[in-house]
Amino acid sequence: MARITAGVATSHVPAIGAAMDLVKTAEPYWQPVFAGYDWSRRWIAQEKPDVVILVYNDHASAFDMKIIPTFAIGCGERYKPADEGWGPRPVPDVEGHADLAWHIAQSLILDEFDMTIINEMDVDHGLTVPMSLMFGQPEQWPCKVIPLAVNVVTYPPPSGNRCWLLGEAIARAVESFPEDLNVQVWGTGGMSHQLQGPRAGLINKEWDNRFLDLMSDDDGEALRAISHIEYLRETGSEGIEMVMWLIMRGALGKKVRPLHRHYHVPASNTAVGHLVLEPVR
Repeated sequence: MARITAGVATSHVPAIGAAMDLVKTAEPYWQPVFAGYDWSRRWIAQEKPDVVILVYNDHASAFDMKIIPTFAIGCGERYKPADEGWGPRPVPDVEGHADLAWHIAQSLILDEFDMTIINEMDVDHGLTVPMSLMFGQPEQWPCKVIPLAVNVVTYPPPSGNRCWLLGEAIARAVESFPEDLNVQVWGTGGMSHQLQGPRAGLINKEWDNRFLDLMSDDDGEALRAISHIEYLRETGSEGIEMVMWLIMRGALGKKVRPLHRHYHVPASNTAVGHLVLEPVR
């Protein structure tokens, strides 16, 4: 049967994608950011996942104020990079795994999660930047991807507890799929950052690192209890993206083993965080 073998958490800063596309990764400003992913690229080349369930948020590329799904799962065969105003990123199309995606969608809905099913959409930097960070810039992505978009742009976003429970439900769905697949779950976005208003540029290193500690060591109770107002107060208006990490974490089970950790400030006014975890069965 299919099995979840690892979880990856990473920020998805759009400027990181631009730095890669414009060959600026070795510049002094960017080199420390990308150095934190060297280990992860070597690791994932050995792990060779068949499918990545990639949890991200759309930035008004596939969705706008006309429709705001809390949780949307991509069940299509292929997704093109979105044009976010300066042309699509020069990266490959994302190949989906429709059979597993439909199986997960059915399982989640019967598990009482109201999923929005998407068959056609373009995917923006929220999805493509994590792919580039982990795989570099290949001619074709080396695995299939199931996009799982979460609303963390328009209030109210889902609670951390609801995201954790969704992760647990995803794990049940994957484990009931009969094909032998190596599946990873990635949670993206964050860490602390605010892009507008009087607190623009806010970064909270202490809070971020406590969150990383809890992701690696905690059984979930403290993470699940973090309120929306705490995310807003401590990590800025965009820090709420970290609830998406909890979907990944919930999918790994109670206990995990941390394999790699990276934290760097700043990358385009954002704190960059990165974790690689494996479940302890």
